Parts: sequence; structure tokens; C-alpha cells
Amino acid sequence: MSEQAEQSHAKAVPDILVSLPDDVEPTKVVRPEPAPAFAFALPKWTNQALVMICSIAIGIAIWHIGSTMRWNWGINFSNIPPPSKVLDATLKNVIDPDFYVHIAVSIRRVMLSFALAVVLGVPTGLLMARNRIIRAAFLPYIEILRPIPAVAWIPLAILMWPTEESSIIFITYLGAFFPIVLNTISGAEQTPEVLVRAVRSLGASKFDEFRHVILPAALPSISAGLAVGMGVAWFSLLAGEIISGQYGIGYFTWDAYSMVRTPDIVLGMLTIGALGTASTFGIKLLTAPMLKWQSKTR
Repeated sequence: MSEQAEQSHAKAVPDILVSLPDDVEPTKVVRPEPAPAFAFALPKWTNQALVMICSIAIGIAIWHIGSTMRWNWGINFSNIPPPSKVLDATLKNVIDPDFYVHIAVSIRRVMLSFALAVVLGVPTGLLMARNRIIRAAFLPYIEILRPIPAVAWIPLAILMWPTEESSIIFITYLGAFFPIVLNTISGAEQTPEVLVRAVRSLGASKFDEFRHVILPAALPSISAGLAVGMGVAWFSLLAGEIISGQYGIGYFTWDAYSMVRTPDIVLGMLTIGALGTASTFGIKLLTAPMLKWQSKTR
């Protein structure tokens, strides 16, 4: 562009601006004001944590009001101890070494039974999902034995096993085994068949097929089965400890009921809930590194 053209263009711009109608205002650029130095963003989980805390506080308040006013509207609160008495029982038991012995014994039983259920349940579920003969051989036993509650196994388990400890571990193992097997079968059956055929076309062995295709595809369902199995394991353990145990948090709760120590009953229930929640959370933490590929595919 020549110098004369540039000068004429520069002169034309102010003429155009001057020729705008009076009712038309030039556009103003609005710039955002800088944030204050003390401003900070709250974590995403803060709102959820506040809601959870408020929910627990409301539940404790209802419990306190119902037990102190002895409500009897469908649920009889007259025999339920208030939170203050449960707190006193908690402070009394936390300094008692026997209370920690009960907790340690229950944890040991659950961990041993759960490990046995994982070692046997996951391979069994994978084989049943990928082999029709194995599935036909094992499925009738699983479907028949699975609905039997843990309490119904107690008399037979006492007769089958030489010690009470082994019978309790067996009952706890059964509680964790069936959810793990069924979730593993469900996860392995959902493996995309196109991936299996692709691996076979590349000359992969059966072991490589399980390791690189079927097992990763089934891991989300296996993780869910482990979490469910851990919860059922605690339920089954307590059933065994109540009937034939001498130690354990289930025995502690049942002994409190027999001796009419109602605050200790509630303490035992809350301890069971805390242990079950902590163990389930631990299972999720252990399986989380194996499921990182899920976040990458979303």
C-alpha cells in the first residue's frame, strides 16, 4: 500500500466515527476486575462433606430426642440408650484392652477368610465365564448354596470342622466367596469378543488372552464384587461369632445383649459399621491403581 493510500485511510477512520448517529454509542470493552489476593477455590468434595456432616448431626439429634422422650411411634425408643450413654460406654471400653482383643480377632478372621475367597473366587469366576464345561459343572452348586444364609451354616460348620475358629472362618469365607464369583463372571462375560478374536489372531496363548484382555475388562466388576464380598464377610463373621465364638466384636455385641448392657450393644454395632466401612474403603484404594485406564477412556 502506498503512502498516499495509508494517509487517506487514516483520515477516513475518524470521519466514519464522527459520522455515526447520535443514538449509537461506541462499544466499550469491559475488562474483568482482578480477583482479591485472599480469594481461593474450595475443593469439590467440600459441599459433599458438609452435607454428610449435617446428615449425621440430624440423625444423632433424632436419636437423642427419640430416646430421651421415649418415642413409641412404630419404633420403640424407650429401650434405646441415648447418645450420651453410648459415649460413656465408648470411653469406658477404649481403655479396656479386651475391647481391642475383640476387634483384632474379628479383623484377623475377616482378612483370612476374604483372602481365601479372593484366591479361589476370582479364578473360578473367570474360568466359568470362558469355559462352558466348567460353568456347567460349578454353576448348580453356586446357585443352590448361595441363597443359604450364614446362620443356617452354623450347625453344619460346627460338625464339619474340628475347631470353632475354623468353622467361623469357613462361614465368613462362604459369605465373601459368592459375591466375588458372580461379579467376576459378569465382568468376564462383558469382554468385547472382537478384542478376544484380535488377540487370538495375533497368536496369543490362553494365558495371554486372560492376562491382557479378559482380566482387565473384568476388573471393574471384580472390584465391585470385592467391595460387596467384604461387606457380606463381616455379616457372616458376626453370625458365626454370636453363636460359637469366644472373642470378636460379634461376640462382644451378643454378650452385651445377654447381660443387658444396651450401650455396649450400640457400641458394638457402631464398631462393626466402622470396621466394615474402613475395610471396604481399603479395598477400593487397593483396586484403584488397576482401574486408572477407566478415567483415560472417559
